[in-house]
Amino acid sequence: MAEDSVVPPSEDPEPTKLFADRYILKSLAGRGGMAEVWRAEQRGAAGFHRPVGLKRILPQFAAKENFVRMFIEEARVCAQLMHPNIIQIYDFGYERGTYFLVMEWVEGINLARFLQAYKKRELNPSWPILAAIAIESLKALSAAHERLDEAGEPKPVIHRDVTPANILIGLNGVVKLSDFGLARAMDRSRLTDPDVIKGKMAYLSPELTHGTDATPQSDIYALGVTLWQALTGKKLFEGENNAEIFMAARKAEVPPVSQLRPDLPIGLTASIERALARDPANRWQTAADMRASLTKLLRKSPVNPDTKMIARAVVDARETLGMEQLSTPMPI
Repeated sequence: MAEDSVVPPSEDPEPTKLFADRYILKSLAGRGGMAEVWRAEQRGAAGFHRPVGLKRILPQFAAKENFVRMFIEEARVCAQLMHPNIIQIYDFGYERGTYFLVMEWVEGINLARFLQAYKKRELNPSWPILAAIAIESLKALSAAHERLDEAGEPKPVIHRDVTPANILIGLNGVVKLSDFGLARAMDRSRLTDPDVIKGKMAYLSPELTHGTDATPQSDIYALGVTLWQALTGKKLFEGENNAEIFMAARKAEVPPVSQLRPDLPIGLTASIERALARDPANRWQTAADMRASLTKLLRKSPVNPDTKMIARAVVDARETLGMEQLSTPMPI
């Protein structure tokens, strides 16, 4: 699903029938090119129940061996990413002809919808709040990039799909990064596939358009694109189709944020421009480095948002959009 598209009404998910013997599918929360996410409820003994997000591969991809193999491997790896800013994986299985994974359900809004609410009110979002959201997202990326295996050896996980739709902000003000589970499927062999979501192209770092492997610097670049767009209210790379967006991303012509938002602090614009450096060697080398820069900036700011302030902004955004349904990780 594109990050600001609307999920059509779904058919009755058979609420009386348990999925995988323990989940009730409540409502369709999102559908993308390769998967769909359901708001669900886990049922257990003695009246146990809790809300969860249940993601399953769409039927047309369930028979593609290479895709399924990547889905299984990535689900296994991501189950080991235990961090408060990363959506947690609870379960994984096979049911009704397709693989599925069950994840933590976030009551709130994703960053794409959050920004949509400000646009609807014709306002710029608070830069300190966006910086705070970026800091929490960078904590998640640090945990993934610095992952160690059972033997204590470095085994980094590169997200590959950092976009506003995958940054979730809870009603409690806690920020979580989602969709590590299918990220590896977005490799070079699929960049021109018509099933790949158009909006994803706009977050590709230039080196990825030349077929190089994803790195921590390509994730940092995608977060830089996200911040650039959030602060300017404009798309950085545009086009009428995937090919045009792809070529715009490859050219990587990035107007300085300061030209469009001269009111922003120099430290913020400099941090974003470094994240968006065309040469990966000139970007922030680690997510932790960029986080430290933004944290230092907020400490000097008259406004340093805490979770309560972020939570209030989430409530306001949901009210602006008239959202009744709770948020969940959006599928790829």
